[in-house]
Amino acid sequence: QVQPVESGGGLVQAGGSLRLSCAASIRIFSGNAMGWYRQPPGKQRELVARITSGGDTNYADSVKGRFTISRDNAKNTVYLQMGSPKPEDTAVYYCAADYRSSMIWGQGTQVTVSS
Repeated sequence: QVQPVESGGGLVQAGGSLRLSCAASIRIFSGNAMGWYRQPPGKQRELVARITSGGDTNYADSVKGRFTISRDNAKNTVYLQMGSPKPEDTAVYYCAADYRSSMIWGQGTQVTVSS
């Protein structure tokens, strides 16, 4: 009920584009920062991008200039536009809300980038 739900993952060719969506509840979305994280096969989960309630953004160096995070506060939804994806972007992508000093995680969506 309060867990964010990711969608939009799938198979994409290198150099293509993909947009991930994350729908969250009003309770955890409103006034809070939201972030996208990913976990490549055999690796630890890592930050991809983060956006504050006011729209300030931060990106991992590996995705700067390629990915864009945005949010629609009226829809309680955060997006990750994946431009120019590379095979190394293949991972399970997770959405999370920064809520009361804790992270509320979604279940993730698989993104596979083919070369």
